[in-house]
Amino acid sequence: MDTRVAVLAIIVTDNKHTDELNDLLHEYADCIIGRMGLPYRQKDLNIITVVLDAPQDKINTLAGRIGRLDGVEVKTVTAPA
Repeated sequence: MDTRVAVLAIIVTDNKHTDELNDLLHEYADCIIGRMGLPYRQKDLNIITVVLDAPQDKINTLAGRIGRLDGVEVKTVTAPA
């Protein structure tokens, strides 16, 4: 199956769902190349970037599941095929 490289940009504005977010990322650990999290205390939010190498449908599924968490925003950038 063809895979794509993608970056998920995640902004967490409500820490109530960070455990669920971490569980989701752990579920997709086999596709994750790297992850970086930055707390931005002045704005009371956290910024997370996740780099994946996965089939497009798996990338879309993960982003959709993350996007359904309250207080969590996600955007995806995918490298050209």
